[in-house]
Amino acid sequence: MPVLLFLIDTSASMNQRTHLGTTYLDVAKGAVETFMKLRGRDPASRGDRYMLVNYEDVPFGIKAGWKESHATFMTELRNLQATGLTTIGQSLRTAFDLLNLNRLVTGIDNYGQGRNPFFLEPAIIIAITDGNKLTSGGGVQDELHLPLTTPLPGSELTKEPFRWDQRLFALVLRIPGNTSVEPEPLGGVPPDDSPITPMCEVTGGRSYSVFSQRMLNQCLESLVQKIQSGVVINFEKTGPDPPPLEAEALKSGLQPWHCCHKLIYVRPNPKTGVPIGHWPIPEAFWPDQNSPTLPPRSAHPHVRFSCLDAEPMVIDKVPFDKYELEPSPLTQYILERKSPHTCWQVFVCNSAKYSDLGQPFGYLKASTALNCVNLFVMPYNYPVLLPLLDDLIKVHKFKPTIKWRQSFENYLKTMPPYYIGSLRKALRIMGAPNLLADNMEYGLSYSVVSYLKKLSQQSKIEYDRLIALIGKKPPSEAGIKVRWRGGGISLAQRRDFIQQLQSLTGDVPTLELNPKEFQGFHLALLNKGLKPQSFRNPYDIPRSHLLDQLSRMRRNLLNTSVCTLRGQDSDQFHSVPIAQMGNYQDFLKAAPQPLRDADPEQPKRLHTFGNPFKLDKKGMMIDEADEFVTGPQNKGKRPGDSSSMPGGGPKRRRCMSPLLRLGRAYTPPVSPPASPRTSSDYEKIFLLLKQIQGTLDTRLIFLQNIIKEAARFKKRVLIEQLENFLEEIHNRSISMNHVDTL
Repeated sequence: MPVLLFLIDTSASMNQRTHLGTTYLDVAKGAVETFMKLRGRDPASRGDRYMLVNYEDVPFGIKAGWKESHATFMTELRNLQATGLTTIGQSLRTAFDLLNLNRLVTGIDNYGQGRNPFFLEPAIIIAITDGNKLTSGGGVQDELHLPLTTPLPGSELTKEPFRWDQRLFALVLRIPGNTSVEPEPLGGVPPDDSPITPMCEVTGGRSYSVFSQRMLNQCLESLVQKIQSGVVINFEKTGPDPPPLEAEALKSGLQPWHCCHKLIYVRPNPKTGVPIGHWPIPEAFWPDQNSPTLPPRSAHPHVRFSCLDAEPMVIDKVPFDKYELEPSPLTQYILERKSPHTCWQVFVCNSAKYSDLGQPFGYLKASTALNCVNLFVMPYNYPVLLPLLDDLIKVHKFKPTIKWRQSFENYLKTMPPYYIGSLRKALRIMGAPNLLADNMEYGLSYSVVSYLKKLSQQSKIEYDRLIALIGKKPPSEAGIKVRWRGGGISLAQRRDFIQQLQSLTGDVPTLELNPKEFQGFHLALLNKGLKPQSFRNPYDIPRSHLLDQLSRMRRNLLNTSVCTLRGQDSDQFHSVPIAQMGNYQDFLKAAPQPLRDADPEQPKRLHTFGNPFKLDKKGMMIDEADEFVTGPQNKGKRPGDSSSMPGGGPKRRRCMSPLLRLGRAYTPPVSPPASPRTSSDYEKIFLLLKQIQGTLDTRLIFLQNIIKEAARFKKRVLIEQLENFLEEIHNRSISMNHVDTL
């Protein structure tokens, strides 16, 4: 499961605009989204974990870590603002510490017991910056320096802040502010000359100098291809060069293939999805059981290879590990020799007890098809062990003699003790599990084991502490600190300032100020939501705020009748950014606690944004008018009741006025019990109804709509009176028709 950590530059210089009209920060956000879309095409991206870190201080700079979801990552990415300094050194250290936070708990690094390439947690850090000067609270820096102190437990066990499965890539934005008339250079994207480039090369990555949107898309496609499971190793030549080929001229001096800093691919098992291996790469020291501590290791192992041709050795039933090398000058040189049946042995210095170079633990060999170079990792000092195991299988038939056992014990004395576990597993696979005693020591002293366990517990505590702090906002500043500028002349004591103030006010000011009197004081802010603006340089004020700033300064300077200074206009007290207008919940939290309700039995009103009068219908009492409108609930009906509809379908709603059913005999409704409301409450309605002019059908339709409205508001008494009014109109029309017929 690769980890993809984006380190976004949020310094103020990222607000500069390109010729496309977007800021560098907008370009960085779009680059992250484009990268995720390109990566999403690969089915292996389902296990990716995305992290987000910016240039703020710890822990506020960690926007998305180990526990945050993808939605949180996208939200924090969109909310990034460029307002800080270019503290890339501290931010890089924060990113590495975040990645290394859980390694001691899981035991991936396996300190003191060999380096296992198949124990890895591949991570890629993608830094997007503008490549400007490195600024911090102490000034401007020319070189990139990472802090030496870190709260991460166990950081002293590795010399560098990164690990061999972590690589840094940098996208340095150089997009100009005006459209360039020169054509874009074709080919690959060149590296940048910013201070972050050496850091990228040390980790096994590289930087990209981006001059256009097309080059940015090209870099993103290249970065997607860089997501590989593997570890970085330093390969260095030892001994003389190989004899030159017939068509090759003899070259003297240091060649590019003599020292390479490249990746070896650790392919996962297709069945389980997890890399499987058997043998470690030896440590650069011989473990001492009496040593209380472990020497610090380098992040990338230094593997030396000898150019003397040797025969590749592989025997049946003895496992070995095979890793493909990333293309490099070394792989190109080996493939050009076209010798797939010979190999070059590899060593780690100081890994043996009595030898500086150490014993071979594997070899480099070109593939049979001459399309790649592979690193074969074998048992330590395999030229001695493999013939012994071959004799055990073919000659002795797994029944070792005394002479064979003596040779095997002599080999065990030259093998680092941490190889015992891997050798025991290999012998079990072969079918000879009893060759090694169960009480053999692994090489770590009791004090070292206790120390590693203690570091694991401390790492777990630090992991939980940091996870709990991620997502919290930095505390707001209480005020503006009063600073003393040293022994210089105060602004109030300068003659030109006094003359200018006299020309504006007409009075001679008497200013007697001691610059040291208020040292260490804080000026309280008028509004806690207003950030302190301690502008020492007028060029620090944004261009869009110049007029407002001048009006505030003029008012504070000339309004001598008011003792307190006003830092903002009156209309600014109620101005809210558009993006925060719908954030009603935060407004409720900041509002004072309301008084309790006078009648707690009344249904509580919901504080819904835009409609504070909306009632919570879940807690409302159901009026008996509901039963009148919708009919009885038919509780306790028998299954054979004729009134029940088959299939459980919804009931048809009966018409509210039986007078509107033409062609049917009208039955006067039965008067219900007296309602608490009296007829005098609706006298105005009936006075208006009596003034309606028109035919009988028009009046009936009008009354029908009024009855429906009364039913919607559940006015049971009004409905009864309207139906009586309908009956009166109907009887009057019948009597008039009868008189007309006579």
